[in-house]
Amino acid sequence: MTQTETPYLIGPRVDDPRLTRRLTGLDHDGNEVELPVIEERPLTIFLNGQEIVTSMTIGDYPDYLAVGFLVNQNMLRPDDVVTGIDYDEDLEVVVVRTERETDYEEKLQKKIRTSGCAQGTVFGDLMEKFDEIKLPGDAVVHTSWIYALSKRINTTPSLYLEAGAIHGCVLCERDQPLVYMEDVGRHNAVDKIAGYMFQEDVEATGKIFYTTGRLTSEMVIKTVQMGIPILISRSGFTAWGVELARQAGLTLIGRAKGRRFTVLSGADRVVYDADPGQVGEEPARLQRKSSLVEDTA
Repeated sequence: MTQTETPYLIGPRVDDPRLTRRLTGLDHDGNEVELPVIEERPLTIFLNGQEIVTSMTIGDYPDYLAVGFLVNQNMLRPDDVVTGIDYDEDLEVVVVRTERETDYEEKLQKKIRTSGCAQGTVFGDLMEKFDEIKLPGDAVVHTSWIYALSKRINTTPSLYLEAGAIHGCVLCERDQPLVYMEDVGRHNAVDKIAGYMFQEDVEATGKIFYTTGRLTSEMVIKTVQMGIPILISRSGFTAWGVELARQAGLTLIGRAKGRRFTVLSGADRVVYDADPGQVGEEPARLQRKSSLVEDTA
């Protein structure tokens, strides 16, 4: 069903002590318990000399997050040359510098709070450039890849499994997950991957995007802007997310758990090459963790 597993290019940073804090409390029986709790801290993003936004984030990969946010807001163009990225951990500020002079004062006047947890933000026209993007029509996704990716990603040691209250997004190719980013908001996790692709000059051709969060309009728009034709989630859909996916020709696969999944857009790309009866159900522990995360996704 799967090729030989290869290591993630970037994987979850479970052992980074800055990303969680151990706190004590009482459980339902009144017994003292200690558990890891996700840290969140502000990060203010500047583009050249202009302050753009302050995001709440776990604080890893501030450079990828800043660049990816600017890419997904259409503030960084594909041909822009980034001349420097300066991060000050004490000030909690990251400055992205480009050869091109930039001024987005007018665009910053229009702000939209998205449905993402931790209050995602979109500036300017939400649909800016959306209609211009043409996703590759020859892309395919095999059901064997869906099963292999779901199993590998959801059994990878992660902050999602360790502490909850966090989302994961994974850049994949065929049945191999490549880059796994986590954050308190799925919008941050996807922006980190967009930043990685921009900085490392990674092509969207042949890529699949996986998220633990809901398939909302924001997730669809960002995936389409990144040029990735296939979006998979273990969670559910929103109606507008499905509508936009169908408009853009994005293959949208949700509720991918164990042997089950549902395709609500772009089903013509799906190649049914695996027997669902040969795929086991998810462990009960993972199902419980998933239901808790989806309640606040």
